[in-house]
Amino acid sequence: MMDDELSDLYQDIILGHSRRPRNAEKPEPCDAEAEGFNPLCGDKLTVYLKRDGDKVGAVACDCHGCAICKASGSIMTTMVKGKPIAEAEKMIKEFTGMLTAEEEPTIDLETHGDLAALIGVRKFPARVKCAALAWHALDAAIEGRDEASTE
Repeated sequence: MMDDELSDLYQDIILGHSRRPRNAEKPEPCDAEAEGFNPLCGDKLTVYLKRDGDKVGAVACDCHGCAICKASGSIMTTMVKGKPIAEAEKMIKEFTGMLTAEEEPTIDLETHGDLAALIGVRKFPARVKCAALAWHALDAAIEGRDEASTE
């Protein structure tokens, strides 16, 4: 695929998730929740987590923010739902690491699915926190903290 076509596809993925976020409703009952706030962009979100043993039984992200933040929360919920908590934690570290790595990460749609679309924000350092916020909030919810930090 040409770079322009890939860029258009990634933009379509982000806009699709932003306009129709998946898993935005709080699961009842809910075991943990964590809020995230990005003062640079004004993004505010809450991630809700319901455990099913050692797995993510249900997860939701109620986001009020920019398209990147909404899309990231939506993509995150679709990727971690049903996964073991340990795997979700690994995904959090991997994704946030890719966003901030000095070298360009190797990423493709086949391996990373819709998550690949978010890696393009690396070109816009001010937007990295928008993409990472939901993931930091999920990490906080897993660890039992009620607030996320993007630091």
